[in-house]
Amino acid sequence: MPADRRPSTIAALWRLLPYARPALPRLLLGMVAGTAAGLVALAIPQVLQYLVDTVLAEGDAAGILPAALLILGLGVFEAVAILVRRTLVLTPNTHIEARMRNALFQHLQRLPVAFHDKWPSGQLLSRAISDLSAIRRWLAFGLMLLVVNSITIVVGAVLLITTSPLLGVVYLVLSIPIWFVGAKFERTYTLVARRSQDQTGDLATAVEESVHGIRVLKAFGRGGHALQKFERQAEELRGTELEKASAVAYVWRWLVLIPDVTFAVCLALGVVLAANGSLTPGALVAFFATATVLRFPVESIGFLLSFTLDTRTATDRFFEVMDEPNTITDPPEPIVPTNPRGLLEFRDVHFRYPDAPDRFADLVDGIDLRVEPGETMALVGLTGSGKSTITALVTRLYDITSGSIVLDDVDIRDLTLDELRSRVAMAFEDATLFSATVRENVLLGRPDAGEDALAEALTIAQAEFVYDLPNGLDTIIGEEGLSLSGGQRQRLALARAVAARPSVLVLDDPLSALDVETEALVESALRRVLASTTALIVAHRPSTVMLADRVAVLENGRVTAVGRHSDLLASNEHYRFVISSLDDERSDRAAADVTAEHVTADVDAEEVRA
Repeated sequence: MPADRRPSTIAALWRLLPYARPALPRLLLGMVAGTAAGLVALAIPQVLQYLVDTVLAEGDAAGILPAALLILGLGVFEAVAILVRRTLVLTPNTHIEARMRNALFQHLQRLPVAFHDKWPSGQLLSRAISDLSAIRRWLAFGLMLLVVNSITIVVGAVLLITTSPLLGVVYLVLSIPIWFVGAKFERTYTLVARRSQDQTGDLATAVEESVHGIRVLKAFGRGGHALQKFERQAEELRGTELEKASAVAYVWRWLVLIPDVTFAVCLALGVVLAANGSLTPGALVAFFATATVLRFPVESIGFLLSFTLDTRTATDRFFEVMDEPNTITDPPEPIVPTNPRGLLEFRDVHFRYPDAPDRFADLVDGIDLRVEPGETMALVGLTGSGKSTITALVTRLYDITSGSIVLDDVDIRDLTLDELRSRVAMAFEDATLFSATVRENVLLGRPDAGEDALAEALTIAQAEFVYDLPNGLDTIIGEEGLSLSGGQRQRLALARAVAARPSVLVLDDPLSALDVETEALVESALRRVLASTTALIVAHRPSTVMLADRVAVLENGRVTAVGRHSDLLASNEHYRFVISSLDDERSDRAAADVTAEHVTADVDAEEVRA
């Protein structure tokens, strides 16, 4: 957002109020306790003035003890008030942070896939962790000190003028440059702080990508390249942090120098005033004792300004995500299907990605297709023909641009997302698993399923290998399932889709990582499931096509032919070309499997000879 259109810092931070409102009573009481501590600290110089001008001036030794005890009592009260302030604000601020983090995570879950396609995960991670932690610390300490110290400075300035009008005016006039320094600092630091936090998010993204892609980096020997990229980004962040430090050093230089100069001028003038009788010794002591109390609140302005501006940037970054509209939502008046059978229809469906320029053609360009209840339909086409995109449209991972997708005579946009996604299950070619047990991963779409349903799904997907894992079904399979092979991950992902017991099963080439023998077993078991389930299968193998009752041929985002496999082979030249391409891929894969078996055998033989 351009600088001239950015809301003020106060307006930006005011947006935190809905999240902080439940904690406001304790926060306000904490401010009261902190203010009481500051005012008590300002009361001590007044006692000192009384002590010097009356007790000591009159030589009343008996009056010293009561004055000393009063000062001690005020000091103890100040310490207790500070303790109460900290006790009141620490716990509710952790609740505010948790509330904001939960809201952010919930919003991220609701946002469409198109949003996640654009946003690097490191940027989202830095907002959920470091930015929210900065906001919590500011609410607990920065805001509290800003309010308390501001009140302390105002009351202290009044006391200075009351004690000595001339010295008070001199003190305030000489302090005016502090506010100009602060204004300049805010303009500079705001931009640098935002750049720093964005670069931190980019660095987090680089680390995450390198960790997730460590196998690829090692396999291609690109660890050094990744390190150079990381070092370059880290160096940019270091430069920005030094720029921040330079800005903070600039403001601190003046925040220390100006009060010192002011203190020195007032001290010289005060001595002259006391010498000619215009100011009592007690008043002189009280003035400089008060100025000393004000020293920390005045010097803290630089720290509190930088802290507040960092928090303002963190708040902007948080609301950048929270303000993202969720374009895929439940309808105002959802329809509940009365006769769920699994009839799936595409009616003149068009789709292009949300950010695609108008000059680009639709990726899905007017598809008409009807999949009967219990029928298995295979989608076949060359790379880029729109097969995987169509599968993503069925569960509204993306919303179609025009036309309609109908499930049991109801437009899927008239169903709640929960209803739609409970009736349609997906298994992707890129199988994603979570850091959880095998049981939790397989029953993700149907957590209330029993052991029989779980065992059946594992059997159909030929995933019985899980019983041999260290803790069986309760084995934690690790982040993204990377402790398993690609074929094992695909089988668990397929078991997850089967266990959901959907009326429509959408499979995006879920068998690509399986060996020939396992694939045959899975296909044989799948036939039993597909006999009673409507299925839409993206086929990249001839064997997968054999699972289908009918085949839809896709070409440039359109369905150009629909029919039985044998009929299409006889009548459609493009289909024959696509199938021959799949046969070539299958042959290459089979050759690779054979080669891998020979290599493994050779290695085993070498180990035996060794």
